[in-house]
Amino acid sequence: MTPSPHPQAATRGALAAALCYLTWGLVPLFWRQLAAVSAIELIAHRLIWSLVFAAPLLLGLGGFADVRAALSTGRGFAMNLLSSVLLTGNWLVYVWGVNHGHVIECSLGYFLVPLLNVALGRWVLGEQLRMAQIIAIGCAAGGVAIQVIQVGRLPWIALALAVTFGFYGLLRKRSTLGPLTGLVVETTLLAPFAGALLLWRHHTGEGALGHTSTTLQLLVLSTGVVTAIPLLLFAYGARRIRLTTLGLLQYIAPTVQFTLGVAVFNESLSRERALAFIFIWAGLLLYTLDNVIAQRRIARS
Repeated sequence: MTPSPHPQAATRGALAAALCYLTWGLVPLFWRQLAAVSAIELIAHRLIWSLVFAAPLLLGLGGFADVRAALSTGRGFAMNLLSSVLLTGNWLVYVWGVNHGHVIECSLGYFLVPLLNVALGRWVLGEQLRMAQIIAIGCAAGGVAIQVIQVGRLPWIALALAVTFGFYGLLRKRSTLGPLTGLVVETTLLAPFAGALLLWRHHTGEGALGHTSTTLQLLVLSTGVVTAIPLLLFAYGARRIRLTTLGLLQYIAPTVQFTLGVAVFNESLSRERALAFIFIWAGLLLYTLDNVIAQRRIARS
């Protein structure tokens, strides 16, 4: 039986995790302030300044031995490079979607992630699915089908976000690296390409740094802080609360994003689109209830 976390530690952990997901939910407000900068340049800045912010923290914690170990073998290098590409692709689609008026669809992508993780567990890792999980995946597939048939287009932003983050999570599940160490490894691998892109854009006069307002430049420089701090909160919380609790809290982020899309950014939510969300939410509810029941059975055994 898994020991219960200490009540005070569990409370602090839950607050940290909730704050992490709340930050991820509110982050469209930050990216919208940077809409004048191209998405690909923003992601290059995010890679560079995340590394600049996270590397000294990891150095202070004595974690650079793990970075060297992660990159010391060909297989480790390849796996971390793939995870870095998936994460960067996820960031790029997300920032582009937010800054082009698709916050609601971005939230749909992250609502789909838990159900895609279950599907990947079955078809990639060979895990057995309970009937409730199969029905939940079916509900999500039905929601996507409604979007295609009724709305008339494939929700490619949502699917791209779900697929990139789902497979990224699959790789991270097989990794022994913590969130901060993983961030340093992943940003290190793509930092040379990001740096080259930023130098070229600066040379051509298209880059944000040195060619935009002071406020915009400060926001660009803060992308590393916006990326790393939620990860630190997540790492703190994940060590102190049950996985079931962490799974429930993860819905905070897409729920807040959905609310922003409707109430703040005034994006259209048609009846057909709302019906697609209802199918996916029903699948999530079934999946969550099934997971809670299963965890309680394990705790009693």
